[in-house]
Amino acid sequence: MPEYPESSITFHANFDLDDWLSYIEALHPKDIEMGLERINQVKQRLNLELNFPIITVAGTNGKGSTCAMLEHIYQAAGYRVARYSSPHFLHYAERIRVDGIEIKDADLIKAFQAVEYARQEIQLTYFEYGTLAAMWFFSASEVDIAILEVGLGGRLDAVNVFDPDCTVVTSVDLDHMDFLGDTREHIGVEKAGIFRKGITAICGDLEPPRTLIDYANKIGADLKLIKRDFEFDQQENTWAYQSKEGLLKDLPMPGLIGEFQLHNAACVISAIGSLQQRLFVKPDAIHQGLKSVSLQGRYQYLSFQPDIILDVAHNPHAAKSLAINLRNTKPTGKTIAVFAMLADKDIAGVVKAIAGEIDVWHVAGIQNARGADAELIKSFVNAELPNSVIQLFNHVENAYHQACIDANENDRIIVVGSFFTVAEVLRVIQTRQI
Repeated sequence: MPEYPESSITFHANFDLDDWLSYIEALHPKDIEMGLERINQVKQRLNLELNFPIITVAGTNGKGSTCAMLEHIYQAAGYRVARYSSPHFLHYAERIRVDGIEIKDADLIKAFQAVEYARQEIQLTYFEYGTLAAMWFFSASEVDIAILEVGLGGRLDAVNVFDPDCTVVTSVDLDHMDFLGDTREHIGVEKAGIFRKGITAICGDLEPPRTLIDYANKIGADLKLIKRDFEFDQQENTWAYQSKEGLLKDLPMPGLIGEFQLHNAACVISAIGSLQQRLFVKPDAIHQGLKSVSLQGRYQYLSFQPDIILDVAHNPHAAKSLAINLRNTKPTGKTIAVFAMLADKDIAGVVKAIAGEIDVWHVAGIQNARGADAELIKSFVNAELPNSVIQLFNHVENAYHQACIDANENDRIIVVGSFFTVAEVLRVIQTRQI
């Protein structure tokens, strides 16, 4: 672990991790402040040595799944793999991993101290601060590859201050419209902002916005589109990947549930192929990584009889995929939704997407400044399903407890609507296990 100047030790020497997180959260007056000027200045002061390739992944949905598959496959190939993701559920350390292991508190504090010493008078947002801390730690950890998940958009996201060796845009749909624009064309060019001249730019959207394609062509990126430059063919229990570079047959289905995961997996294999000259990966590693991959909060089964499933779907695009999963795994009993969302999301669009798969709604408020209250969410459910069965709760925890009481062994509970919603249930479960 490289050292930083001794004088930096005086920065908040008595802070524990909770102190640091509170401190960096209060540094900037805004939670989100788009732009790369601030973080680029501090990055230059840190003088990071990044002697490893970077894969940057953006997209409305599918980013987390894609990053997880890349991580597992490169680990199976024997490489030391760094992964940066957001948001976290219970612990900040979930965002920063090397070899699948979350960063230790002591190392995270060292990384924060290094950023604090470098930033001096510059105000950084919470995400910018954390991104620099992650890259400082990855540099110190001598990793072979880093997989970076874009937080919001792409062009002006903090992650984009680091030049990638391969880029992936998994999908383009409507979300974060206050920041990215209110059409797929506007959002597409924001996500394409991670592309670089001469660098492989992969897009897994079946109908990519024209703006994304035009931007890639304008800057001279090596654009690869699904169904044009690479494709997959699904069989009963296996699938095949094909591109101009070759054919991979009899691939195992990814460990993550959902038909759309094959789109993500195809993008992953395309990305790995683009870096084969630098980091060679055998087919066996691809097989092993696909089978072993898991990701918290993405159609994640907690238990069976009754089935308890967690899914962070918080926009209509993700909710449509969730509805397909619910339809394909339908129980003999009823489906109870523990449902809570943020007020700045398209609640009506999410409700419409999953309405046909839900029998009973346990609607709750989220204890967050952005949270929608239960009455507001109920109005959207009633508008879509006038005769639906709805119970209201002040807290997600209470909604979940009641759902567990109401469900019998043939029923299922789906916890859905937000990272905050899923995190609350995970917190309840963790508390029970202690």
